[in-house]
Amino acid sequence: MSAAKEAADKAFARGARPHLIDGGKTVDKASTLDAIAEALSFPDYFGKNLDALYDCLTDLSWLAPGEHVLIWPGSSLLRERDPKTYLAIRSVLSDAQRALGPSGERTDSRRLTVVLPD
Repeated sequence: MSAAKEAADKAFARGARPHLIDGGKTVDKASTLDAIAEALSFPDYFGKNLDALYDCLTDLSWLAPGEHVLIWPGSSLLRERDPKTYLAIRSVLSDAQRALGPSGERTDSRRLTVVLPD
């Protein structure tokens, strides 16, 4: 079983909703932002920059209440091709996960968990 499938199964088992990023598409900043936006069904107004990424990740009001698990298999592709962009996006993902975590600053009916299975 792939690590991504296992992460999705674990999310389902605890009642969370998994969202799978197409890791094969995450080769640069623009394609990675697009892949994240696609995985989480971002609204059309998504600005396609790191600030807009954070804003959307900490909102998620267009998704059902509950925990949403963003699974990014193949993140190592971006890490190898563009380490600076990888670190910047990972930082935004970590900050958003913290903000929507159980003790985060933005507590509503949605939580975000980020999983990088590779």
